[in-house]
Amino acid sequence: MKKVYICNDTITGIFSALYDAWKESRDKDAGIALRGMLETQLFCEYTEVVEEERKALAVERLIQNHLGYDAYWDIYHALLSEDPQKADAVFHVMQTARTIRNSKKVMEHLTDSYVIHVFELSRKVANEAHQFLEFIRFRELQNGVLFSEITPKNRVLSCVADHFSDRFPLENWMIYDKTHEEMIVHQAKRRWVYVVGEELNWKEVEKCSLAEEQFKNLWKVFFEAIAIQERKNPICQRTHLPIHFQQDMTEFQKKSSLTVESPSAAFQ
Repeated sequence: MKKVYICNDTITGIFSALYDAWKESRDKDAGIALRGMLETQLFCEYTEVVEEERKALAVERLIQNHLGYDAYWDIYHALLSEDPQKADAVFHVMQTARTIRNSKKVMEHLTDSYVIHVFELSRKVANEAHQFLEFIRFRELQNGVLFSEITPKNRVLSCVADHFSDRFPLENWMIYDKTHEEMIVHQAKRRWVYVVGEELNWKEVEKCSLAEEQFKNLWKVFFEAIAIQERKNPICQRTHLPIHFQQDMTEFQKKSSLTVESPSAAFQ
């Protein structure tokens, strides 16, 4: 009878399920399902996975040592996707790695459907994360914190955090994922932390500093001024600025009631 391991849709949760499945059923017909996305089947035994950090760390070391660092990052990115079959695909990729001569070349084994699945998911997440490096917009709040909100399709926060941590090491900043209600918080001169399960105070994050409002309006005026009406091409624009990203970009938001009489006013 096939054994299915049920886990939470988190890296720690999925790695814990991989730990249990690898320990008990590495050579058997088994699978991994995400809690809340489970489609029950006949002749299957379902077991709940206990999520533990030690299990996750053990699986992380296992993958890096036997499948290689590049394969680990492909698997990590794939597990950040919204695909309900991602954990099961990764487990079968690990099983496939045992059947080939060089396990560190498992991601080159593109005749395997599970390897293809993981590869496609990894590429999709990595591409979205790369796009957000360009499309993320910060605004300065009254308390001096730089705040950004994004609406990603996948959990890309951990993929972009190091980039902005290197760019703004002396700033207090936050990036909020509206889709998954998670955030990255960076305190000046410290490492960023991943925050889950905390409710955001929207009244505070809507309070922008005076300088921020002035610069925001100036940027929108500049964005409109450089446009040539006769050459407007919305289709071409969408290829560079997809509609999905425009909702969180300063350029496409309505102007505030604050007016700036001259560019020099923003620097006073």
